[in-house]
Amino acid sequence: METYDLLYIESDDYTLYIKGVPYDKKYNSLTQYRTRATLEKETMVIRVEGKNLQISEVLNIETGELAKVQSNTFAPIFFENGVYQLVITSKGNKEITFYHEHPGIRKAVSQFGRSNNILMGNLQFINEVGYTSFSLLSGNEKLLDVTLEIFPSKLSYKEDYRRLLEEVNDEVYNLAFHFIKKTFLGATSILSENPSQAEFFRLLVHFFTEFKKSIHRIEEQPHHQLVTEYQMVRGDRLKHVDRKGIQYLRSHMYLFEDTPKGISIDGNTFMPKKGLNAKKLLSFDTLENRFVKWMMERLVHKLTDLLKRIVRQKSGTFQVEVDEVLVKRIITMKNLLVQTLKKPFWSQISPLDRTINNLVMQMKMGYREAYKIYLIVSRGLTLQGEMFKMSVKDVATLYEYWTYLKLGQILRKNYLLENQNVVRTRQGALFLDLDESANARQVYRHPQTGEKIILSFQKRAGKLPTVPQKPDMMLEVQKKGIDYTYNYIFDAKYRIDFAGENTYYESAYQSPGPLEDDINTMHRYRDAHVVRKQQGPYERHAFGAYVLFPWYDEDNYESHRFYKSIDEVNIGGFPFLPNATRLVEQFIERLVESNPEDLQNDGILPKGSASFWESNLNESVLVGTVNSKNQYVDFKRKGQFIIKSNLLKSGWQKSKYIALYVTQEITNQSGAENGIRFYGEIKDVKVIEKNNELHTQFEITHWQSLPQVISPVGYGIQNYLETNINMLKEAKDLPELYMKSGEEIKLWRMLKRLTSNVKTKLDQKYLDNARKIQAYQIGYFSVNIDFDKNDIHIYHHDELLHRIPLETLYKHPAHVFKIIKDTVFV
Repeated sequence: METYDLLYIESDDYTLYIKGVPYDKKYNSLTQYRTRATLEKETMVIRVEGKNLQISEVLNIETGELAKVQSNTFAPIFFENGVYQLVITSKGNKEITFYHEHPGIRKAVSQFGRSNNILMGNLQFINEVGYTSFSLLSGNEKLLDVTLEIFPSKLSYKEDYRRLLEEVNDEVYNLAFHFIKKTFLGATSILSENPSQAEFFRLLVHFFTEFKKSIHRIEEQPHHQLVTEYQMVRGDRLKHVDRKGIQYLRSHMYLFEDTPKGISIDGNTFMPKKGLNAKKLLSFDTLENRFVKWMMERLVHKLTDLLKRIVRQKSGTFQVEVDEVLVKRIITMKNLLVQTLKKPFWSQISPLDRTINNLVMQMKMGYREAYKIYLIVSRGLTLQGEMFKMSVKDVATLYEYWTYLKLGQILRKNYLLENQNVVRTRQGALFLDLDESANARQVYRHPQTGEKIILSFQKRAGKLPTVPQKPDMMLEVQKKGIDYTYNYIFDAKYRIDFAGENTYYESAYQSPGPLEDDINTMHRYRDAHVVRKQQGPYERHAFGAYVLFPWYDEDNYESHRFYKSIDEVNIGGFPFLPNATRLVEQFIERLVESNPEDLQNDGILPKGSASFWESNLNESVLVGTVNSKNQYVDFKRKGQFIIKSNLLKSGWQKSKYIALYVTQEITNQSGAENGIRFYGEIKDVKVIEKNNELHTQFEITHWQSLPQVISPVGYGIQNYLETNINMLKEAKDLPELYMKSGEEIKLWRMLKRLTSNVKTKLDQKYLDNARKIQAYQIGYFSVNIDFDKNDIHIYHHDELLHRIPLETLYKHPAHVFKIIKDTVFV
């Protein structure tokens, strides 16, 4: 890419150039960017202030030429992750130094070669967005101040980035803040319960000079008061005796003695040997001065703690290099306060023993300013306005935080938040972080089904056969009747391939999307997350894994291969920004609202697993009617079941289990439970002759008991009924065993997730004679499938409320679930 002169400044003492590419990698040329910039009309902030300036010019994208900084508003030309060359040439023999508050940039610009006249270096802002300021100095004299605005390359600055910042801070106050970064944003002071040390530092630096002046003003004109001092003196020297002195004499009458001259009492004269003499003195040890001293001591303590935390970074996990210039700045402020406290005036002031807020603190010059500044530096900041500088976290970290908080916000719309412990607050910390411990999660509850939804942050999966894994987010969805959770990985990646012209990505995918490397990472995450029950085989723990990346065009992305792959293999990517959340919201709703079998079907299984599970899950059960008390006792005791052979229809040979249906008549005779309680695995089958008729005799391994009796609820079985073992174990009422089609079972399970009070209505009293399910009844509502019209109908009494295409049950079952939930269970 061709480089351009972006900024040129000349004064009597120096010349300054900044060269680089004035557009980000979304664009292939300046012409392409110029067209887009003209449409968007975004403008950047650029400020140049200095002594003896002759020229200050910046590149105007519209004309392609340098123009006066003050003459116009300019399109952005500085972007995150761009590299910009800075060259400063001194005129004459004047030694010039470069200063930026971030040590990384400060060290990047240094003398070139052996000459003291040239400073050179590269400015690079890795994932950092906002304002950046640098200065040129000659000794202690400041020659130049420059402020530039760095724009994001993957987000819209005014819309996406600003909304991302606002939403992060709305969810968790000051989470977006950092301590010292290469860039900063404007901020204003607000009331806050737990401001961070980063906020305290910014505010104190801004107000420290003014605070010193207010203390000096107090020392010149301090608040004072007259105090009475008592001194024990001889009686003849008592001159000023107040109420306290009189009371002392009254309580010490033995001190009085007869004297020629003294106090006349009843014709006698008396004089005390000694007494308390009162003396009025001027004192500066007032509550107001104690309070000011206390404020200075508190600031010293805070600066000491701040210094410790900064130095501690050097020995921490990330081995952050300590900025000596910053440390010296903090030590200087602390020492100035300590020296002030050691002055004779403040040394005589006593410790504060009570709170105070009177007119002196509010109105008297010096006290008023010091008190106001102390209150401000004890407050927090909000990212608006430009009164104070405030560094924020890099965009990649912000995006990761925002994605997690936004997913929680999406869940809160429809589900009940039970608890969350993801925000790690540390009183007096340099800045706030999200907790990355094993217990950092938000727990939600489905208001209708009671199922639990857990959203974890940085959940570390250890004890894996290979290496530990730590994806950004894990969504765990619980389902009724399932003893494990359905787990889905979401990973925020502040990376995107813009599919530029004539690139591999453009030819392969036609539109911007996540990087192939990130999709490969999702495969690794899903395959690596496995669990093992006792000593059994390992099983895949994660059902899907998805990249969340910063892109806005959701409509066109729906045709992207990495979006279609989500339905095919449960791996892919979602565009996710403050103005692009639709696809993610739809997907999360689908995961939470879907039946467990729908989620299970979405998973990718090892070859042969589907047929193996199908053969086990659909094991057939023959439910036979017991016709007499003696039969019931005989079957239970001998472990068998006998039925006339001519009553059996083709297909009965597939049965693996036998279940006993006990009629009401037998219940009345024997006290056995009416319905189905016992079942057993078939051990052997024999054909016997009984009363000149052929009977089929089933030998049972042993009888087992169901969790609950399957009640007849007005229905019965005339001879026998075929069902499967899953339905037998799940059913509560007898008609539920009739369900044969996958659609009926899916709809019934959907309703059972919402309520246990689902009644199945058949067209016949006996299940083995029934031809169809008429409806599922829930109170005054009924839901039925019309196979002739391929529709699902929802009625209230006889009024048709909804008609849903049956195809929706196959393709979007979660949508059917939502309609039923919102209609029947409002």
